[in-house]
Amino acid sequence: MLAHVRVNMSDGETVGVGIPISVTFSRPVPAADREGVESWLRGQTSSGKRVAWSWVMGHSLLDGRRVDFRPDTAYWRSGTRVTLRLGSHGARHFAIGRSLVTTVDAKTYAKTYLITYVMTYVMRYVIAVRTGGTAQRIPVATGAPGTDTWNGTMVVTDEQQKVCMDSRTVGLGDTHHGYCFWAVDLTTPGTYVHENPRADAEVGHHNVTHGCVSLPSDGTARRIYGQVRAGDVVTVTGADKATVAPGNGYGYGYGYSDGK
Repeated sequence: MLAHVRVNMSDGETVGVGIPISVTFSRPVPAADREGVESWLRGQTSSGKRVAWSWVMGHSLLDGRRVDFRPDTAYWRSGTRVTLRLGSHGARHFAIGRSLVTTVDAKTYAKTYLITYVMTYVMRYVIAVRTGGTAQRIPVATGAPGTDTWNGTMVVTDEQQKVCMDSRTVGLGDTHHGYCFWAVDLTTPGTYVHENPRADAEVGHHNVTHGCVSLPSDGTARRIYGQVRAGDVVTVTGADKATVAPGNGYGYGYGYSDGK
C-alpha cells in the first residue's frame, strides 16, 4: 500500500509552519486498517514536539484516502526537522522555516488590510537563525457579496507567476476568464492571493472579487509572492461566508497560537 502513496512535499524541502505532512493513498484505507497504516508511517521531529495523525476527507477525495501528520496543539516550531518513514519504501526529510502568518480582515471595508506578521528564521542547513521580525499592513479587496472569500485558516499550497482563472470551474458561470499574476494558492479549487489590476481602485475600500484576495498592481503582489512559501498561513476573518471546510487545502484544525 505504501508503495503507491503521494506525499505533499519533496525530500529536503523547507516549508512554512502551517503545513501538515499529508499522505494520499491510491485507494481508500478501510477504517479497521488505519491504525496499522499509521504505525508504518512513522513520523519523527527533532524538537520532540508531540504530533498526531488525522484522517481527512479531501475536497475531492473519499474518506480513507488522505492522512495528515501535524502538531497537535499549534503550528510547527521554526527550525524543526521532520522525518517521515514510509515503511520499507524509504523516507522523506523536511525542514520547517521561518514563521509567516497573515491575517485578512474582510469586514471593515475602509480598513481592509492584509496584515502579514513575519518572524524571520533563515534555514542554514540544519540551523534556524532568527534574523528579526517585521509587520506589514497592505490594502486588499476580498470577495464581493455572493462570492465572498472563505473564512478561517488556510495554508499556502502552491505559487505560480501566471495562472489561468476560469469562473466556470468553481460554479460561477462565465463571469471571469483570464490570467492573473503572482498567484498564491490557498485551497483545492483555487482561492488565491494575487495581483488584480481591475481592483486597484477598490483595495482598502470595497470587496469586489470572485472570492480571491486581490492585491494592487503596484509591485505589492510580486513582493508578497517573493516572500511566501508552501506552508505559510493565511487566516481570513469577517467574511460573510462559512469557514473553509476540512480537507479543502491544509488549513483545518488551526487558528490557535504560533508554537514558537
